[in-house]
Amino acid sequence: MTKVQVKNWNDFCPQQLFLYGTYKEDGTPNFGLFCWFSYIWTTEDEYGGDGLGVMACIGGEKLTKDLIRKNGVFSANLVTEELLPLADYYGGTEGRAHDDKMKFVPTVEKGVVLNVPTIAESPVSMELKVMQEINLASGSDVFLCKIVGETMREDLTNKDVPFIERFKSVKQVLAGGEERYVSNDGRDLGAWGEPMKNL
Repeated sequence: MTKVQVKNWNDFCPQQLFLYGTYKEDGTPNFGLFCWFSYIWTTEDEYGGDGLGVMACIGGEKLTKDLIRKNGVFSANLVTEELLPLADYYGGTEGRAHDDKMKFVPTVEKGVVLNVPTIAESPVSMELKVMQEINLASGSDVFLCKIVGETMREDLTNKDVPFIERFKSVKQVLAGGEERYVSNDGRDLGAWGEPMKNL
C-alpha cells in the first residue's frame, strides 16, 4: 500500500484519556481532561517504589495547570466509557471562566499517599508528585512526575482471569483523530462536546 506525506499529527496513534485531579485552596476538588501522557523511569526517592513515573504535557494556561504548579501534586484517573460524559464536560469547560465547573462531580476519594482527589468510578488512579517542569513552547509544558501511590479496581488484580479479559473490562476511552472519542476496541464514542450532553 502506498504511503503519502501528510501534516504531522497523531490521528492513528490515539492516547488514553485521564482526568487530572487537584484541590483548590478552599479544599474543593478540581478535575481537568488530558491525554498527552506517557511513562518514564525515575530514580527512587523518599517514597521508595521501583522508579515508575509519568510525563504529562499540558497545553495552554488553565486552572488545572495553575493548581499543579501551586501544589506540586495531582492525580491521574483513567477515563472509562462510564466516565466519558463527565470527562467531556471537564474537557470543554474552562475552570478559570466558570466558577461552577464542578457542579457535576464524580465520587471523590482522598489519595492514599498524597493530598489529591481521586475518582472512585475510575478503575485506575495514580497519585503523582511533580519532580520537574519543562517549558517546550509558549503555553506548552511537560511535568515529569513520580508515581507515589496507585489504586486499582480489585478485580483487575485477579491474575486467575486472563489479562486480555481484565483489559477489556476496563472500557477505557481514547482520544482518537479528528476530534472523536474512540473505545479501545475501535467503536466511535462521539465527537468532542457530544457526550457531555448526556449529563
